[in-house]
Amino acid sequence: MEQEKEMTQEPAEEMSFAELFEQSHQEPVWLKPGQKVEARIVKISPEWVFLDLGGKNEGYLDKKELMNEDGELTVQEGDTIRAYFLSSRQNEKLFTTKIGAGEASRIYLEDAWRSGIPVEGVVDKEIKGGFEIRIAGTMRGFCPFSQMGLARIDKPADYVGQRLPFIITEYSEKGRNIILSNRIIVAKEQQVQRDAMMLSLREGQIVKGKIISLQKFGAFVDIGGMHGLLPMSEISWGRTEDIHDALKVGEEVEVAILKIDREKDRISLSLKQMLVDPWEKAESGFPEGSVHTGRVSRLTNFGAFVTLEAGVDGLLHISRLGAGKRINHAGEILKQGQEIEVKIEKLDRAAKRLSLVLASHEEAVDQKDKPEDFRQFLQKKPESFGSLGDAFKNGASPKLKGTKEG
Repeated sequence: MEQEKEMTQEPAEEMSFAELFEQSHQEPVWLKPGQKVEARIVKISPEWVFLDLGGKNEGYLDKKELMNEDGELTVQEGDTIRAYFLSSRQNEKLFTTKIGAGEASRIYLEDAWRSGIPVEGVVDKEIKGGFEIRIAGTMRGFCPFSQMGLARIDKPADYVGQRLPFIITEYSEKGRNIILSNRIIVAKEQQVQRDAMMLSLREGQIVKGKIISLQKFGAFVDIGGMHGLLPMSEISWGRTEDIHDALKVGEEVEVAILKIDREKDRISLSLKQMLVDPWEKAESGFPEGSVHTGRVSRLTNFGAFVTLEAGVDGLLHISRLGAGKRINHAGEILKQGQEIEVKIEKLDRAAKRLSLVLASHEEAVDQKDKPEDFRQFLQKKPESFGSLGDAFKNGASPKLKGTKEG
């Protein structure tokens, strides 16, 4: 058994050694200018980054290409990067992460088009229908207005001179016809940000934002790259008639996240949640039996809603309006916007409801049903018949007790 085990192991060892031997004597790989490779960083010197292409194939590129704007190196030894072959000198292959002009640029751009790899370009000038973009050194491409960013372009001149990333949507005639899109990249970046932000947000969270649009149904608020809807009903505790009177485009606000719908990618916001709920002091401010001046805010066939203060409305039922007469609509008695005096008949703090009656009607009822005060009779002097002489003087013939006529 041991001999069989040794016999089965020997070929595996010999094969493994053969593979290593073959790899160590692998012939150099021939590359075309502009050809893309995946290479591992094996060493970083003060000026160069050395790459392992596999076997005896090695290369190098300028260290500055892998530094950020602050001069910090963005990679480390062992990382794998994408690079493009430029030239070979004494079996040393020079690579770059940026393509210049010539055949290498055309190969690079075609590869970027097929693979969907972003390319960097400079907006040279505005032309009919869009912009002329300089890419890969001296190559030219066209970006339509509709494909430059996400927002509508009001001032095309502001884009000239900017260095931006693009996706090649069309490549033909060996690079003489190149159509570019910046919109695709911006949309993808924004979606990545939205997805990450969606995971970090929670209902009830307080966030800062800026009003970017006003509509009849509410306002759209930018909360760090994401757009949330602030409905009309969530602007204030009171009724908002005209949104332009309450908010302005560009205004910075602090809002609470009311609801998150991750499936539909929607966020509902509330501004009134940041304000004190007026119903918290309703019991002390509007006790039962107290009289207040309010404004008629809405008229219906079952009564009138009266605003006592912003966010606190009471219902004046139609049965308390007709003063005994039957009416079909509150508008027969009241007008919207009219100021009236009402009395708090009932307060339901939990349900946020106030039942009202007209104060003038209550006063009339109170006077009608009020019992007579017996003290008014005590204050009057009793009437007398006067003297007998006064009676004859006035032509009267009073009857005397115990006498008979004729």
